[in-house]
Amino acid sequence: MWIPTEHEKYGVVIAGFRGTIPYGLSLEIGDTVQILEKCDGWYRGFALKNPNIKGIFPSSYVHLKNACVKNKGQFEMVIPTEDSVITEMTSTLRDWGTMWKQLYVRNEGDLFHRLWHIMNEILDLRRQVLVGHLTHDRMKDVKRHITARLDWGNEQLGLDLVPRKEYAMVDPEDISITELYRLMEHRHRKKDTPVQASSHHLFVQMKSLMCSNLGEELEVIFSLFDSKENRPISERFFLRLNRNGLPKAPDKPERHCSLFVDLGSSELRRDIYITVHIIRIGRMGAGEKKNACNVQYRRPFGCAVLSIADLLTGETKDDLILKVYMCNTESEWYQIHENIIKKLNARYNLTGSNAGLAVSLQLLHGDIEQIRREYSSVFSHGVSITRKLGFSNIIMPGEMRNDLYITVERGEFEKGGKSVARNVEVTMFIVESSGQALKDFISFGSGEPPASEYHSFVLYHNNSPRWSELLKLPIPVDKFRGAHIRFEFRHCSTKEKGEKKLFGFSFVPLMQEDGRTLPDGTHELIVHKCEENTNLLDTTRYLKLPFSKGILLGNNTQAMKATKESFWITSFLCSTKLTQNGDMLDLLKWRTHPDKITGCLSKLKEIDGSEIVKFLQDTLDTLFGILDENSQKYGSKVFDSLVHIINLLQDSKFHHFKPVMDTYIESHFAGALAYRDLIKVLKWYVDRITEAERQEHIQEVLKAQEYIFKYIVQSRRLFSLATGGQNEDEFRCCIQELLMSVRFFLSQESKGSGALSQSQAVFLSSFPAVYSELLKLFDVREVANLVQDTLGSLPTIVHVDDSLQAVKLQCIGKTVESQLYTNPDSRYILLPVVLHHLHMHLQEQKDLIICARILSNVFCLIKKNSSEKSVLEEIDVIVASLLDILLRTILEITSRPQPSSSTIRLQFQDVTGEFVACLLSLLRQMTDRHYQQLLDSFSTKEDLRDFLLQIFTVFRILIRPEMFPKDWTVMRLVANNVIITTVLYLSDALRKNFLNENFDYKIWDSYFYLAVIFINQLCLQLEMFTTSKKKKVLEKYGDMRVTMGCEIFSMWQNLGEHKLHFIPALIGPFLEVTLIPQPDLRNVMIPIFHDMMDWEQRRSGNFKQVEAKLIDKLDSLMSEGKGDETYRELFNSILLKKIERETWRESGVSLIATVTRLMERLLDYRDCMKMGEVDGKKIGCTVSLLNFYKTELNKEEMYIRYIHKLYDLHLKAQNFTEAAYTLLLYDELLEWSDRPLREFLTYPMQTEWQRKEHLHLAIIQNFDRGKCWENGIILCRKIAEQYESYYDYRNLSKMRMMEASLYDKIMDQQRLEPEFFRVGFYGKKFPFFLRNKEFVCRGHDYERLEAFQQRMLNEFPHAIAMQHANQPDETIFQAEAQYLQIYAVTPIPESQEVLQREGVPDNIKSFYKVNHIWKFRYDRPFHKGTKDKENEFKSLWVERTSLYLVQSLPGISRWFEVEKREVIEMSPLENAIEVLENKNQQLKTLISQCQTRQMQNINPLTMCLNGVIDAAVNGGVSRYQEAFFVKEYILSHPEDGEKITRLRELMLEQAQILEFGLAVHEKFVPQDMRPLHKKLVDQFFVMKSSLGIQEFSACIQASPVHFPNGSPRVCRNSAPASMSPDGTRVIPRRSPLSYPAVNRYSSSSLSSQASAEVSNITGQSESSDEVFNMQPSPSTSSLSSTHSASPNVTSSAPSSARASPLLSDKHKHSRENSCLSPRERPCSAIYPTPVEPSQRLLFNHIGEGALPRSDPNLSAPEKAVNPTPSSWSLDSGKEAKNMSDSGKLISPPVPPRPTQTASPARHTTAVSPSPAGRSPMKGSVQSFTPSPVEYHSPGLISNSPVLSGSYSSGISSLSRCSTSETSGFENQVNEQSAPPVVPGPSYSAPEEPVRKESKTPPPYSVYERTLRRPVPLPHSLSIPVTSEPPALPPKPLATRPSHLENGTRRTDPAPRPRPLPRKVSQL
Repeated sequence: MWIPTEHEKYGVVIAGFRGTIPYGLSLEIGDTVQILEKCDGWYRGFALKNPNIKGIFPSSYVHLKNACVKNKGQFEMVIPTEDSVITEMTSTLRDWGTMWKQLYVRNEGDLFHRLWHIMNEILDLRRQVLVGHLTHDRMKDVKRHITARLDWGNEQLGLDLVPRKEYAMVDPEDISITELYRLMEHRHRKKDTPVQASSHHLFVQMKSLMCSNLGEELEVIFSLFDSKENRPISERFFLRLNRNGLPKAPDKPERHCSLFVDLGSSELRRDIYITVHIIRIGRMGAGEKKNACNVQYRRPFGCAVLSIADLLTGETKDDLILKVYMCNTESEWYQIHENIIKKLNARYNLTGSNAGLAVSLQLLHGDIEQIRREYSSVFSHGVSITRKLGFSNIIMPGEMRNDLYITVERGEFEKGGKSVARNVEVTMFIVESSGQALKDFISFGSGEPPASEYHSFVLYHNNSPRWSELLKLPIPVDKFRGAHIRFEFRHCSTKEKGEKKLFGFSFVPLMQEDGRTLPDGTHELIVHKCEENTNLLDTTRYLKLPFSKGILLGNNTQAMKATKESFWITSFLCSTKLTQNGDMLDLLKWRTHPDKITGCLSKLKEIDGSEIVKFLQDTLDTLFGILDENSQKYGSKVFDSLVHIINLLQDSKFHHFKPVMDTYIESHFAGALAYRDLIKVLKWYVDRITEAERQEHIQEVLKAQEYIFKYIVQSRRLFSLATGGQNEDEFRCCIQELLMSVRFFLSQESKGSGALSQSQAVFLSSFPAVYSELLKLFDVREVANLVQDTLGSLPTIVHVDDSLQAVKLQCIGKTVESQLYTNPDSRYILLPVVLHHLHMHLQEQKDLIICARILSNVFCLIKKNSSEKSVLEEIDVIVASLLDILLRTILEITSRPQPSSSTIRLQFQDVTGEFVACLLSLLRQMTDRHYQQLLDSFSTKEDLRDFLLQIFTVFRILIRPEMFPKDWTVMRLVANNVIITTVLYLSDALRKNFLNENFDYKIWDSYFYLAVIFINQLCLQLEMFTTSKKKKVLEKYGDMRVTMGCEIFSMWQNLGEHKLHFIPALIGPFLEVTLIPQPDLRNVMIPIFHDMMDWEQRRSGNFKQVEAKLIDKLDSLMSEGKGDETYRELFNSILLKKIERETWRESGVSLIATVTRLMERLLDYRDCMKMGEVDGKKIGCTVSLLNFYKTELNKEEMYIRYIHKLYDLHLKAQNFTEAAYTLLLYDELLEWSDRPLREFLTYPMQTEWQRKEHLHLAIIQNFDRGKCWENGIILCRKIAEQYESYYDYRNLSKMRMMEASLYDKIMDQQRLEPEFFRVGFYGKKFPFFLRNKEFVCRGHDYERLEAFQQRMLNEFPHAIAMQHANQPDETIFQAEAQYLQIYAVTPIPESQEVLQREGVPDNIKSFYKVNHIWKFRYDRPFHKGTKDKENEFKSLWVERTSLYLVQSLPGISRWFEVEKREVIEMSPLENAIEVLENKNQQLKTLISQCQTRQMQNINPLTMCLNGVIDAAVNGGVSRYQEAFFVKEYILSHPEDGEKITRLRELMLEQAQILEFGLAVHEKFVPQDMRPLHKKLVDQFFVMKSSLGIQEFSACIQASPVHFPNGSPRVCRNSAPASMSPDGTRVIPRRSPLSYPAVNRYSSSSLSSQASAEVSNITGQSESSDEVFNMQPSPSTSSLSSTHSASPNVTSSAPSSARASPLLSDKHKHSRENSCLSPRERPCSAIYPTPVEPSQRLLFNHIGEGALPRSDPNLSAPEKAVNPTPSSWSLDSGKEAKNMSDSGKLISPPVPPRPTQTASPARHTTAVSPSPAGRSPMKGSVQSFTPSPVEYHSPGLISNSPVLSGSYSSGISSLSRCSTSETSGFENQVNEQSAPPVVPGPSYSAPEEPVRKESKTPPPYSVYERTLRRPVPLPHSLSIPVTSEPPALPPKPLATRPSHLENGTRRTDPAPRPRPLPRKVSQL
């Protein structure tokens, strides 16, 4: 049975529990659980991290912890009763744990490891706290460490600052907001600006001395030296080294490291040095022999110096090597360190190049106790302490010191009968009064124990030695009296014995007869001569002798003269017990000399303060003893002395002696009658203030009033205790009179001089300290009234001295901080005075810092005592007095410009923050009653309006992000809680007072604006918080956004018809609120939009304003990351539901649909933009949004903005062509006008013309970088026209040069033709702009299908690639997934003119093949009916899918959506025809390229020939014969007669091409491939025989067929009778790109083995055009090899290979036949084609040896046939139209050139058979052999314009030219051997029907029009006839007509026509 638990309420999971049992609760180790019930070893409860899920778990898995329960019952809350620091640690570590892992993911390794260490440290400290065995101090220390680390981690991770009090977290509800602000500020400051330590310490560790000439022991002496004052400032650190230069006692670390303590900040400067003196102990001379003497002397060795400034960087100097200088001149040893400091070290030698003193130095900061804690390891190992000389900066009471410092300075000695000077050694002893030497009281320095005697170092042969050695004598006080110091002087011999002979001594007593010690300073001592055997142990024999030359009496003058030898020492006493001051001693012994009392009291002020504080208690006893002795006589003097001592303790040096005085007053003071005299003298001084001219002494008295009052009060208490409270009234009366005098003096105004105001200021600054003393004797109310009267007497005028105003406020502040103010009774009395002064200062905006501090303290006390009733009254007073002025002050401060100085700015922020905290404190303390009273207090609505506007404005300021630092979330939440509470109170007043007829727009607008920015605050967006933080906030405050949202809705509903004032202004703000991802808030706020639409509809009949504003704001808000898919759905559903019953429902639905669609696109755009790299998704999304703004919303500015965003994306992705097209969109919106344009985006203010020019240049640059030079040329022309119209020839010149450079690039640079891919995006998981749509994408350079597929899968990593090309079904469309369907498609160029024109270079054609493409094609082969295993061609059908795009590629994107798709089926016969057409075209192109030497090697041709011949031999073409030429097929498919004929033509034509190709191949084939060629020739004859072909000799010579780019054209033989005239085919019917596709689906049974062999031999694939071959092809023919071409080979296929599909076969053939006359016969491979005279002339040039040859037996008429266009032409079915009815000639679309003649006939000049005769050509195209087998020369063969297919322009016009009459043709043919003939008149063209499709006559005649014979030109200098450059091809489909008269010939070349005006966007 489950029983509710009583005590087991809270626990921590210690083992993971999966919860797999029924009702089990899954738990992880470390989870905290709240337990509700228990039953037989099981608990039921929930994990605190997820309280909504309850379940059961084993009790053994949980460790129980103590906890207290709040709200027992269903909603009980359990709080663990552990230390708050432990609780905070636990929750913080949990939060850090998650973030710590994220650091690893984000690769922030440094912080990851640092945080890991900190977390481990915190866990260790947590264990220590939990164990509970720590002492109180240690616990405090551990908590300090914990909180420091928690704060560090929070700061590093960007978490909130935690307010703490004594290391425990503070609940903001438990303290006032002002106190919370101070805690936050304190922690913030502590974090930002570490407090500068006032005390510093230098740690020194001696490591070794590195020197080459050691061998003796050394003494090393460290000290600090002030080079400015030329004196040491510290004691010495003394250390002994062994012979190796290492410390002598390594086991005692305190001997070789020391801490120089108590350095002040003033001593950390550059002129403080560490000096090191080194003394060696050994023989007199460093180089003496060992046996010279055995006596050891101290001798100078070297010195080193280091400036302390080098340590100020804070770095530890671990291994510092100090240079050691050796002293060459021993007489300068005493000042060697000074000389080194002064850089006079040139006179000294270094001990060695690598020698030096190795030391470790570190500067530590803080008091000594802090250093002990932080560097405990240093102290635990042992370290000696080296003090400063004398007392430290701060003398602590109880400090016991009695140190006498003696410096052995120098001596003057006589030679003593010697020829050389003495080697003097000084020995020092301390001798007590009994004559015994004191043991162990001579200290050489810290680090060395004290010794009993001292031996100086010896200077060699020096009678005036200078030592300057400092010694410390820590002699006890009781040993001082009667003791003296004796110095003995000995000469040290350098002889073998090494004796030390005594020759004199000096002494000096430590204390004088009167009790004074030896005065500080230098003393010249007398050297008394003596013998070696003189007994100095009997001190009585010499103590009576004079010791110092300075104190010799007159009768000893002779003795002084007798001795010339002297010895100098300097003494300095540092003692807390002994004095050298006689005046001090006289004062303390006043009873022995009563007559000297007055003098002693007068001299007290001259005595050094340290002497007074040493004897503070004795001095005070003396003063009050004198006062008791004779108060009348000495009262005033004693008072002045007491004032002097009291003020002495104000000095920072003696500040710590105040407690000594306090202790004295409490425990030792006994002057029970002193109060009368003190009051009397004090009153006398106060009364004299207004009259006295000099106020200095009076001000001293006023400064000391605190302690004077302490003495008065203590004296009165002692008197009362002694007398039982007598004279109480008299005492009260005296105090009242004294304070009356004070009030009088305070009320006086300073007239002219500031002395009085200074005295007033001095009194006020120390007066608050008196309160606590008065409270000891008077009642609280009495004291409060006294203080109120005193403070109330201050002058209230504003123009008094500013300094006095500040002091007055400080006095008020100290009053508020005093004990007196904490009492409610006294507070109620004092508060009006305090508020009065504050109000006055705030009105003047003066002393704001002090005012803020006072107010903060006032509110701190109110919160602490908030339970008291008096507090409510105090709030009333404060609200009435200060609320208004507080609001104004905050407005004033925040509206000021921020100061530039960082220090002032910090103060400025502090003041603002403190005032804000005060305002929030006041508002939080206010109750309903206070608010009601406040609102009722306004007499008019205007006042109320001003107040509301003011407070709303202040609230808006408080909400600003910069109001508090970003990690002050606690403070912000408290502020927001106060604001929302206040707003709820004030909104009621708004409704009551400012609606209906009193409506005030401004105040309502201010209210709504405040509410909106309140909800939008970052600190309220709970979704961004961690789970634990969110839970805490919700528990404490709830979701304040929802509360405010409900209030907005409520207020909006109250507005009624006044809502119209806020439409559309509030649409943007409300929209921003609804975008916050809080469902409740959205549900409340979205219906407001319906209301707005309704009211707008009522007002204007539509809601266009609402729509416009919604659209504008949505873009900016969603781009900031606001809004989500849920919001879109919610917006749509809520509003649609709301408008169901409205009359304007339709327009409303339209608006909602538009906004929803915009949201879809904006959300997609935002999601895409989050990606790192630019990809197609980003670009596609931007295009979608851009088009939406243009087409559906017509928002021009947004449209332009997104144009530029798209442009930037393209540039980033290096899509330069697309970038140019994108910028063109903006360019199209502009005109060439002078209209001024405003500054926009990155454009400056400029005219429309300038901006359009700038855009043009940018677009041209991008077209250039994208290798889209043709488009760039058109723009160059456009801008050139503008320059020309403005006569700006400079820029015109530049533009023409740019245009020319683009032409050069077209001809010279290689550009790759991209692949195109169709991509289908299926499934609901795709972004809206892609979902269930198909696109065609333009691939990158070198990108093939596999690479493209991989790229798309990378862009959509969750997508599934579909493996088939079939259209997906509905299930795929609706799937919650992403499906990608990708396959290659073939581009179908829209315009064929350029591609069909013969002689146009491939690098020009390549542009038109892949640019401006709207249509793409994809073929899918399939078998229909029964598949014949022997011959699959019979049933092989092709499904051809044509895709039409919404825009042409390339464009503003690399991909565009498919707008329309068409699917047709091609029969097996049609498929076969197309395969053959494509293969024939490919062969012709390769042969042509080979002839014109365009191919680097012959391999592609070899492979192609091999693929076709070998496949045919193995049954390739014969399969077609078997399938389609059999009787069964012809009978069953009578409609296919034409097609069968066409197939036969193509097969025969292929045989011709192969024969010619083999001839060309034989000419160019390398020697090593001759066997393969022979094999091909053999196989070709086999192939011919299989086709039933014997010879093609009948007509070859008569009519060579014209190849593209100049290949000889082989005429066709006569067709068999069964062939229909309908068989005529002018062009390949299908698209050019079908032919390489043959490779993909080749039948393996028909594949040629030879094809693979050739591939292996040549190393290349058979088709150089495989660059296009990226789609599955329907062909199964083996007419080509299955090998693919290298992907980087640019296509060299004929352009017609990419021609558009034409009409259906039925219509096409009928259309073709309609163009022929009844006599004409179809032109086919077996019908000869007549040629123009020019061609006939060429045959003379070729000669008779050419093969293949026509039959010579045929007559000329038989050879002649009607002219028919060649089916080998590169045109795509548009043959030449010779002349229209109107006599006009239409110019070709590319390239436009001046028309030269109107006559279609050609004026020819006979061409000589000589090879030298050449026609001028544009480029130096390589020559070729007209006949495939005849060689005219071993080198280049002569060029022919007919054979090359080019004349000047390089474009063949043969297939478009009208032919001459038959007779003329015959004559030219038959006269092959005749000399050149000059023809007569022009031949006229026969009037015959021409093809309707043709639009383009030849732009140039093929031959010159002169009758002169042409002058042969060298091949390299061939030039075109016309000097004008050829025109640029314009955009396809844009034709340029040229008007020519019929039948006339123009001799002048026509000027190049300008391109017609067109929209650039058509590019």
